[in-house]
Amino acid sequence: METRSNYVMVGAVTLALLVGVLVFIVWLAGFNTNKRDCYDIYFPAVSGIGKGSDVTFSGVQVGNVSKVSLLPKNPGFVWVRIDVDRGTPILEGTNAQIQSISLTGANEIQLNGAVKGAPPINQIGPQGCPVIPASTSGLSALLNSAPQLLNRIQTLTERLSELLSDKNQNAIADILENMDRTTRALSNRSGDLAGAITNARAALLNASIAAQHVSALADNANQLVTDQGRPAVENLNKTIQSVQHAADDLDAVISDARPGIQNFSKSTLPQLNQTVQQMRGLAQSLQQVSDRVNQQGIGGALGPKQLPDYKPGKKR
Repeated sequence: METRSNYVMVGAVTLALLVGVLVFIVWLAGFNTNKRDCYDIYFPAVSGIGKGSDVTFSGVQVGNVSKVSLLPKNPGFVWVRIDVDRGTPILEGTNAQIQSISLTGANEIQLNGAVKGAPPINQIGPQGCPVIPASTSGLSALLNSAPQLLNRIQTLTERLSELLSDKNQNAIADILENMDRTTRALSNRSGDLAGAITNARAALLNASIAAQHVSALADNANQLVTDQGRPAVENLNKTIQSVQHAADDLDAVISDARPGIQNFSKSTLPQLNQTVQQMRGLAQSLQQVSDRVNQQGIGGALGPKQLPDYKPGKKR
């Protein structure tokens, strides 16, 4: 009876061990109940990242790296596939970067930058999983730019060496000596400089006073134009209006007299011209009579004109 009880206990323990081993094997094989989603990241270079490296979201571990490989058609990028716990908010705006977690060179992939309310990342990449954009951390950027930084430091050092050569040092010494001489000369002429500054101040004061006078003169001129010029302009406007009225009246008179002027030019003027001609003939006749009176007297003027006397004489 006791032997049969021992066999039952040994079998139960053995069965429990087998079940535990099977559960452990299933867990190792990844067939656990925790479901994950795959994402692809394309880094220009990776350091300290390998299969099984941690993936964190805002400092919380949410997955692991499942594959690291070069792209066959684009070796300038490294393809990293990660498996992330389902439910992790991988939204639009999320980016991935490599962060160092120890001095031994071990790194992890950190996810951050998700925008609240944004849709999930669903852009499928060439490898069949959604793609998370990669970004460079400050330390990684510094390490990547370290060779360029060293080259620039070396160039700067060479230029400083050239600047501090013996020739340039002598030139700098001469410049400093000339500056010292100039400073001494200015110090010796400080009195003259003070006088010049005083004169400049006086000139500025006079210019300010002159500007005030000019401003006052401009104000007076403006007031004169406003007070006296405006009445003159008004009188001129009145005169112009009066001249305009007189011109209008003269135009009306001419319009009214135009029929009489036309009649005068057509009928009266020819008769007047004929009368003038007759008066001219009468004047000529009177002039002839006056001439005869002066020459022959009243009798000669009233009688007919005498012929000259004929006296016989020698033939010529």
